[in-house]
Amino acid sequence: MRHDEMIGKVQALARLPDRKTAERAAHAVVSTLAERLPSGLARHVAAQLPPDMAAAMVEAAGPSAGTDPGTAGERFGLTAFVGRVAARAGTDEDTALRDAAAVLEVLDAALAPELTDRVAGALPADIRELLPVGRAEPDTGRPG
Repeated sequence: MRHDEMIGKVQALARLPDRKTAERAAHAVVSTLAERLPSGLARHVAAQLPPDMAAAMVEAAGPSAGTDPGTAGERFGLTAFVGRVAARAGTDEDTALRDAAAVLEVLDAALAPELTDRVAGALPADIRELLPVGRAEPDTGRPG
């Protein structure tokens, strides 16, 4: 998915007033997501994103993301996730929660399904609740 398409979808889903606000929200979410994911997984996600969003993700994953694929992500839950998104986007936490759900839905559509499954599996249950319904539940290995 191209950058303009992603930002347009985030803007529509989150009902944001303009593209600049949508872009700021998208960057805030991917940066915060990168901090939470293991560095190798963050790099794989970044590889499937448009260049500027990929750069935000790689930068947030830290300097070790390029050299140590086994570096674990920071351990934090939904409250910290939303707080970080709000601080980066310059919004309140309710808006950040809505924006995060919209960005994660767009990412779900933009990334390869097996990669979004890996992302979902790397997140704690409370953050996973922000993912689209099909991703919010952990995979039990049984057909639905």
